[in-house]
Amino acid sequence: MKIKIYDFLPREAMEIREKVFVEEQGFLEEFDEIDSYAAHLVLFDQDEPIAACRFFQEKEKQDYIVGRIAVIKEYRGQKIGVKVLRAAEEEIRRRKGRILRLHAQLRAKEFYEKQGYLSYGEIEYEEYCPHIWMKKNL
Repeated sequence: MKIKIYDFLPREAMEIREKVFVEEQGFLEEFDEIDSYAAHLVLFDQDEPIAACRFFQEKEKQDYIVGRIAVIKEYRGQKIGVKVLRAAEEEIRRRKGRILRLHAQLRAKEFYEKQGYLSYGEIEYEEYCPHIWMKKNL
């Protein structure tokens, strides 16, 4: 498996996010202005794009936010999400990031806790879906 990091939203990441968040989960507003300045990570199995995420630095801070972590259905249950998250963490460390935050779907909270993230704040809704802020010191 190989990882590529882009400074633009590549077609491969768009297709993965469209499949996971729009077609499977029913989100209507998947793409936003953040996509224009975020870094985008895509994980490939051979030449097949199978997972993606995006991350960006918060203004005037050394904190980063990672989001839109998506794994194609056929590859779930194989620790691909862990690989994507660790690759993003590694790249953020390389960029001198100190704290990584994410707005997790509540149903994925346990996954992130197992990766060392702590939740904070109140539950918020994006469209119809409950989310919670989580963070990890790098």
